[in-house]
Amino acid sequence: MPANFGFATLALIVAVGLLGPLLAAPKQLRIPVVVGELGVGLLFGQSGLKVLDPTNPTFSMLADVGFALVMFVVGSHVPIRDVTLRSSMPKAALRAVLVGAVAVGFAVIIAQSFHTGHTLLFAVLIASSSAALALPMLDSLGLGGPAVLSVTAQIAIADTASIVLLPLVIDPPRAGRAALGSLAIGGCAVLIFLVLQHYEAHGRRKRLHRYSERHRLALELRISLLLLFALAALATATHVSIMLAGFALGLVLSAVGQPRRLARQLFGITEGFFGPLFFVWLGSSLRIRELGADPRLIGLGLALGVAAVLAHLVGALLRQPVAMAALSSAQLGVPVAAAALGTESALLEPGEPSALILGALVTVVVTSIAARAAGRRNPVVATGEKPSSGEPSSGGGSVGSGKAG
Repeated sequence: MPANFGFATLALIVAVGLLGPLLAAPKQLRIPVVVGELGVGLLFGQSGLKVLDPTNPTFSMLADVGFALVMFVVGSHVPIRDVTLRSSMPKAALRAVLVGAVAVGFAVIIAQSFHTGHTLLFAVLIASSSAALALPMLDSLGLGGPAVLSVTAQIAIADTASIVLLPLVIDPPRAGRAALGSLAIGGCAVLIFLVLQHYEAHGRRKRLHRYSERHRLALELRISLLLLFALAALATATHVSIMLAGFALGLVLSAVGQPRRLARQLFGITEGFFGPLFFVWLGSSLRIRELGADPRLIGLGLALGVAAVLAHLVGALLRQPVAMAALSSAQLGVPVAAAALGTESALLEPGEPSALILGALVTVVVTSIAARAAGRRNPVVATGEKPSSGEPSSGGGSVGSGKAG
C-alpha cells in the first residue's frame, strides 16, 4: 500500500471489497459475504500479495469506524421488543447456561492440550453465537414456529453475553479496568435509552423525524453517529473494545424502536463502505501463513470450531431440534473481535488470531448445513411481510442483515 493514503488507495480497498459479494453469489457455494471479504483481505494483505498494509494509521482508523458501525447495526437488529420472543427467554437462557458450562470444560482441555493461557477466552468463544450470521439464514428460509423463536432468543442471549465478557477475558490482568469501562458504557447506554424513551413518549422524536425527512437533513443519522462515536471514545479511554460501545448503542436503538429510514441509512453507510473495509482490513492483518508453518495452530482452530458445535449440541438434551442446536453454534463476530483485539494489542501469539478465525469458519460450514436441513424439515411459515433482500427491518424486528456478532 502506498505510504500516502489517498483516493487511489480507497478505490483499491472498495474494489477488493467487491470481491466478497462476488464470491457469495454462486448459490452452490452460499459463502457468507463476510467470509468472502475476509478471504480477499487475506489474498491482498500480509498473507498474500501484500498490496494492502493494515498498519497504515488511516486504514486502521477507518477500520475501527467500520467495526463500531458493524456492531451498532448488529445490536440494533436484536429483536428486543418482540413479545413472543421474550416468552421464549427462560428456556433459551437455560440452554445458553448449559452450553456455557460445557464450553468451560472444552476450553480447559483445549488450553492445556495446546499449552496456551487462554482458557477463559476459549470458553467465551466456544459458548458464543452470532445473531448476524444465523438469524438472516432463518429469515431467508422463511422458518418460523416455537423452535425458531426459542433458538433466536438463545442466540441473542449468547451473543450479548459473549460481547460483554470478551473484553474481560482476553486480557485478564486488566479485567478490573475493563469491567469498570464496561460498566461506564452500560451506564451511558441506559441513560441514552431513558432520554430517547422520554423523547419518544412525548412525540418529540416523531417531530424530529418529520422535520428531518421534509428538509432531507438526516438528523437521526447524525445524532446516532454522534452517540456512537462518543461511546467509542469512552471505550477507547477506558481500554474497552469499541465492539461493546457499538453493540450497546444498537441494543438501545432496538429497545426504543428504530425508524425504517434510519435503518436504511445505517445499512447504507455500513454495508456499502465501512463494514466491508473493516473485514478487508481484518483479513489483510491476519498472517495465515503462520498456520501452515505451525500445524499446531491448525489443530487449535479446528478444535475450537468442533468444540463450539459440540457444546451447542447439548441443547438437544433439553429437547431442542438438532438442526436448531447446530444453528446456534454459528460464530463470527466474537472470534473476529478477538482476532482484531489480539492483533491490535499484541495479546495473542503470532498465528493465534488466524486460528480463531479458522475455528469460526468451521462453525460457518456447520451452520450452513444445519440451515439447509432445517429448511427441508420445517415448513415455511408466513409471519408477515419480510424486508426485501439485504434491507434491514425496523427496530424490534428480526435480524435482517448485519455482519458480525
